[in-house]
This record gives sequence, C-alpha cells and structure tokens, in this order.
Amino acid sequence: MSDTPHRLAQIHLDQSLGAGHSPDSEHERRVAVYDLLEANSFTVLGEDCGPYHLTLSILEGRLIFDICDHTETRLNMIGLSLSPFRRIVKDYFMICESYYEAIRTATPSQIETIDMARRGLHNEGSELLQERLKGKVEMDFDTARRLFTLVSALHWRG
Repeated sequence: MSDTPHRLAQIHLDQSLGAGHSPDSEHERRVAVYDLLEANSFTVLGEDCGPYHLTLSILEGRLIFDICDHTETRLNMIGLSLSPFRRIVKDYFMICESYYEAIRTATPSQIETIDMARRGLHNEGSELLQERLKGKVEMDFDTARRLFTLVSALHWRG
C-alpha cells in the first residue's frame, strides 16, 4: 500500500447491499475489496485530506458513495443511478459465464476472443464509472477497473 493521501484506505459495504448470495459471491466481494485497497489512486476533488474511507450502500435504486476522511468526517456523498450499469453488468456476467465454459471446451483462439470481449465490457464499465464520478472524484483507470469489479461483485449471485 502507498503512503499517499490520494487513495482509499478503507472500504465498508453497508448492510443495504445484502450479504453475498453464495459463498462464491461473498468471496468475490472480499477479493474485490482487497484488490482495490492494495492499489488505488483516488481523490475527492476539492478535498485534499485523504486517505479516504468509502462506504458503499444502495438507497432508492442508487449506488451511494459515502466518502469520509481518516477521522470519519464526511467529505462527500455521491449517489449514482444503477440503471446505466445494468446492461454492462448483465452482459459482463453473461460473457464471464461463456469464458469459464470456454476454458473447458474451446480452442485457445476462441478463449482469447471471448476474453477480449470480457475485457472490453470491463473497460466500458470502468469508463462509465469514471464518467459518472467526473467532477466529484478523480481516479486512474486501474482504480476505476478495480472499483467496477467491486460494483459488479455486489451484483453477482454466484
């Protein structure tokens, strides 16, 4: 982990997100949080008092980013509609299922083609997340990818 203040130091998943629907989905959530905390670049614009603590929750169909400083003083609360993410997450899971099936039966070139499509959808979701948070939060693309992985894991039924 970095000593820079421009990072997420803590992530909490609120009870409104519910528990993982299976041991696999709960594991995916834990891995996504771990990966995000291990490497990220995250800054709340106008607030230079990181590292930041992030609580994710859902309220009235919105994904809520409750961002605090290290003393738990709220810096910003951002609500993003989940609607723009639904298609990408649904398509992402469908292609992930195809990918895992292909690993067992397909040729390497077929697997590579499916994996490229999977990565493309992941990139699309990451770009959408960056776009939706623009003007409020600045993050690099790798952090956006890890955060999209977490948002996706919150929806995974396992």
